[in-house]
Formats: sequence, C-alpha cells, structure tokens
Amino acid sequence: MASKFVVLCAALATFAHVSFASAEEAAPVKLANVVILCTGGTIAGTGAATTTTVGYTAAKIGCNTLVDSVPELKKVANVHGEQVYQIASESITNDNWLTLSKRINQLLAQDDADGIVVTHGTDTIEETAYFLDLTVKSKKPVVVVGAMRPATAISADGPINLYNAVILAGSKEAVGKGVLVCLNDEINAGREVTKTNTSTADTFRTPDLGMLGYMQDNKPHFYRASTRLNTADTEFDVSGLDKLPQVDIVYAYGNYNSIALDAFVKAGAKGIVHAGPGDGSVGAQMVKPLQDARAAYWSSSAQRGSARA
Repeated sequence: MASKFVVLCAALATFAHVSFASAEEAAPVKLANVVILCTGGTIAGTGAATTTTVGYTAAKIGCNTLVDSVPELKKVANVHGEQVYQIASESITNDNWLTLSKRINQLLAQDDADGIVVTHGTDTIEETAYFLDLTVKSKKPVVVVGAMRPATAISADGPINLYNAVILAGSKEAVGKGVLVCLNDEINAGREVTKTNTSTADTFRTPDLGMLGYMQDNKPHFYRASTRLNTADTEFDVSGLDKLPQVDIVYAYGNYNSIALDAFVKAGAKGIVHAGPGDGSVGAQMVKPLQDARAAYWSSSAQRGSARA
C-alpha cells in the first residue's frame, strides 16, 4: 500500500510539473514598448557601392525604412519609429538638442513608453548623449545608437547595433542607469564615452573608467554603474526653454591669442569656456582679454537691465 502511495505521489508531481511548464511556455511574453527616434547619421546613410565605407552620404534613409529593415526588432519589443530630424550629426545645433530632449520627455511621461532609442550620427553622439543625460527627466532607459558603416555597406553594423539598442532600452537592467550609448556590443555611459577613431567599429570607449557592460545572448550584462547624478536627479530642466543660450569655447594651444575670444564676444556669446592646457591654465597673454570680456558682458547686461526698467 505504501509503495502504491509513493508511486501515486510521484505521478502527481510529474503531472503537476508538466502542467505548470506547459502553462509557462504557453503564456505570452510581454514585450516592452520602445520608441525609436531617428535623427539621421551614418546608420541611415548610403554609399555608391557595397564596398563604400567612407565618402558616403549620411542621413538618406527615413525612419520607417530603417526600422523595417530590421524585422527582428518586432520579436524583442513593440517598436514605433519617429523622425525627429534628419541630418548628418556634424550639423547638429542647440535647437536640435532642445527639440530632441523635449520630445523624449514627452514620450517617457506616457505609461505606454518603456524606453527610447535615438539613432544618431557618430560625430556628435557623445555630445548629444551627455546633453540628454543632464536634461531627460525620467529613469526609463534612453539609448543612443549609431553606426560606423552606412546601411548599404558589406557587414553594415547599423542593424545589429539597432537591435541591441532596442533590447537594452526595453530592459529592466537599464532603468536608472542614465543615458546609454550602445554600439559594437558594448554599453557605455553617455556622460563618459568618447569617439576615439574616425572609422573603426570599436571607436566608442570610456578611456579612464571603462565601459558599463556588454550586450550578449540578447540581453545586457552590466559590470559597473556611473555614480554621477543623471536624468531625473540633475538640476537641469529645459521644459520651459524655447532657446538655449549661446556658449562658445576658446581652445588653448601654443602661441594662441584673443582673436577667437574677441569674435565670440562680438557675436553676443552668453558664456565662454576657456579650455586651457594642463589643469586649466591661462596663458599670460590671455589674462587681460578674458578679464575685459567678462567686464564687457556684465556692463552690457547692466545696460539691458536699465533699459528694461
């Protein structure tokens, strides 16, 4: 009798395991809702031949065509493409950044958007990613992606980069990590990454601290996280701005002078960054021009204030 009871229990356990397994297998997987915002760049570029990897035309392919060219995206997320603007990224402006940041914030405020992918030209990916890292007001993932070869090239890297970016943007692991840059199976922080080579696929790196992780087996693997404030935790809010102030950069080099500085002041710059050598040194010949530039700015600001009063 006891042996029959044991056999019966074993049979019931086996049946229950099979039933539960079948139920789990039958249950549909809930896909994340990821919006792909397209801005142009090499990932949307075309060349004269399949062997053209330099001298191609960027930003030729529209967003819907770009998304539809990777049908595998629909297996890993509910994707929707939207063309925000269509330019080569060396032509990006403050207005473009403001437009993109505001659109991302609008989308992420909605319950049906779990993450954002931004397709972008590689020349200014790091600038755009850093700007978004400061101004996006959501913990939901935002991933900036591009390509080093145009879409028409042999072994174009755009499709796999976009595929990985969509998985990353829809993942729980990426929540709260700040704006991410994902190319060449590597995940980097938007505020840390830089383009290190003009044409190689492994160009995006974080020299001092290293990447955050890898994309492998169709999922992200994080090994570290940036501890700097990002997105919703920063003090930067562009929601009430229609225009960003003009801020220009004066780069120091051997035998540099105040020509660029004077031109920026004359052009009405609201702020000037002096990118000095070493730990921010200022050449002796630039001390007075910089002091004069600051005095001129405050003088003109005071005059504008008096005129408004």
